[in-house]
Amino acid sequence: MGLVTPDYGLLFWALLSFGVLLFILKKYAWKPILQALKNREESIARSMRMAEEARAEIAKLQDESKELMEKARQEREREMAETKALREKLIAEAKEQAKVETQKMLEKARQQIFLEKEAAKQELYNTVAELTISLTEKILRSELKDKDKQQEYIERLLQEMSKN
Repeated sequence: MGLVTPDYGLLFWALLSFGVLLFILKKYAWKPILQALKNREESIARSMRMAEEARAEIAKLQDESKELMEKARQEREREMAETKALREKLIAEAKEQAKVETQKMLEKARQQIFLEKEAAKQELYNTVAELTISLTEKILRSELKDKDKQQEYIERLLQEMSKN
């Protein structure tokens, strides 16, 4: 029963040893422990601020990244539109140039056909003239073989010339 009902001496020594222990802890350990806790609290607060700043920076970078992506998309679309317009312009110019070249070739072909037609007409005219002269010569030879016919033909020509 001695343990359940302590003695005054035991109580005194227990309180004295607790007080000494408390004094020693307060004198040598309490300030460093409080300082360590304070440092730890400041470190945690600093880490929390840095984490919050990092989150804000990440959000800012994400926004900037989205803006850059949007700008890049717009730039790509603009360049594609410019490329499409340039392609259509080049196609239109090529068509126009082909049309002009075709017209030139057609005009040249028409000119060549006209020149060949004129040459053919001239050749036909010359051939007809040669045939006519040849035929006339043959007819005149056959009709003018006789001297009387020659004399009569010459007189008729002279009369026709004198009338004019």
